[in-house]
Amino acid sequence: MQIRKGTPDDVPQLFELVTELAIYEKAPEQVTNTPEQMLKDGFGEHPLFGVLVAEVEGKVVGMSLYYYRYSTWKGKRLYLEDIIVTENHRGQGLGKLLFEKTVEEARQSDCTGMMWQVLDWNRPAINFYKAFEARFDTEWWNCHLDF
Repeated sequence: MQIRKGTPDDVPQLFELVTELAIYEKAPEQVTNTPEQMLKDGFGEHPLFGVLVAEVEGKVVGMSLYYYRYSTWKGKRLYLEDIIVTENHRGQGLGKLLFEKTVEEARQSDCTGMMWQVLDWNRPAINFYKAFEARFDTEWWNCHLDF
């Protein structure tokens, strides 16, 4: 197993992981992104996100998708959008490796910290993050505008 930076050739497999996550979270109808959009947004002239991939025997079986944001209080932060490991490769340490490499990416990019979200019902993910001594914020609500 290997963790590496994603490439344009990985996009079809990355999109499969996104679809698998949406099914797991019982919201496949909410995915409006496309592989073409991911290719443009992640690997085009002005990339909007970075991605690390977990590869086993030449196949992408996991990913960590992130981008940078700026906090007026904290400065540059890495926002972890999603860590996804395909179901039949969970429990093998790939999520841990992806998370650790993402933390390393944040540190190497001079970030002051890292942020992400976890669904309140996703006990396996909550316990996973607790193992890293993550701080869970209950003060702020997520707000959205969709266009």
